[in-house]
Amino acid sequence: MEKYLGKDIPKLGFGLMRLPMIGSDVDIEQTKTMVDKFIEKGFTYFDTAYGYLNGKSEMAVKEALVARYPRESFYLATKLPAWAGAKNAQEARDMFYTSLERTGAGYFDFYLLHNLGDDRTRYFDDYDIWSFVAEQKKKGLIKHIGFSFHDKADVLEGILKKHAHEVEFVQLQINYTDWESPAVQSRLCYETVRKYGLPVVIMEPIKGGSLSLLPEHISKIFKDYDPDASVSSWALRYAASLDGLITVLSGMSNIEQMQDNLKTMENFKPMTEEELEVIDRVRREIDAIEKIPCTACHYCTKDCPQGINIPGIFRAVNNRLVFNNKKGAAGNYGWETRKGPKAGDCIACGQCESVCPQHIDIIEKLKVASEMFD
Repeated sequence: MEKYLGKDIPKLGFGLMRLPMIGSDVDIEQTKTMVDKFIEKGFTYFDTAYGYLNGKSEMAVKEALVARYPRESFYLATKLPAWAGAKNAQEARDMFYTSLERTGAGYFDFYLLHNLGDDRTRYFDDYDIWSFVAEQKKKGLIKHIGFSFHDKADVLEGILKKHAHEVEFVQLQINYTDWESPAVQSRLCYETVRKYGLPVVIMEPIKGGSLSLLPEHISKIFKDYDPDASVSSWALRYAASLDGLITVLSGMSNIEQMQDNLKTMENFKPMTEEELEVIDRVRREIDAIEKIPCTACHYCTKDCPQGINIPGIFRAVNNRLVFNNKKGAAGNYGWETRKGPKAGDCIACGQCESVCPQHIDIIEKLKVASEMFD
């Protein structure tokens, strides 16, 4: 069998982006319990980032994990978002040292350039973060270098053509609804990474919790086949059944979610052909739900006088329409409109509608988005 980086790492990773909270602070005691249960079952991969919970995630890692377990007994991953407010190369590089201090980890097993794609990639090039992390690896402060990615497969191909020799893995958003999505292109991105012989870390296997919130008539398809399996477990197993994986991250927010995921992955078995047919049926039912038929071609954004991220806003609307995931959809919307223009900033000039290949009534749909989120 193929031997690759992370092959022997258990295929469930603890994503520390959605930790349990008490007000604005991490619920450390519940987090400790979750960490203990995770490790007791033999799982070892923990994933955080410089920006998660405004730095509180990395600090929680120190208190709940690093201070309580031998350093060599677990793998720790974190990420550097050079695009997130760094005004120069030094400020971007300082994020690495801040992460070291917050976590107290001494070194990072897996270190990622965070969220490449769109206009974010240039910051890592402009600040030469690639060389910086390579230097930290030589010093022993990083064991393995990779990057996480959110964009189309052709953009990923361009990055790997330049930097495949500098990285050892890539982290991708993969779940059964995004597998053939024209906007996310999970399958195409996965195949691109594997073409370069690199292993993959999977993020968002449950699509930010949305795939645990399926409409009743769709979740019934899963329950009819296996009454004992949770709806979330299908999404997790689907992702974990792919080849060349380091691990599959699940952003668990409470002990119940942790217990369900551990039950699913403790004695993990890849999906059978029959189970994949069930997934296909569920996917078809989800696709049949009325939604905005946006393919994220971005023709609409090229000459938008307001600079509105129309495809990104429509992704958030569709998350709300399909899964009724209000919190997740609001989070999507906040991210997609972080640069300023919101749905309500549309001036109804009609430029976008004149070039939309799908003939979407964009102006009206932006009004809907504004009513939902603004």
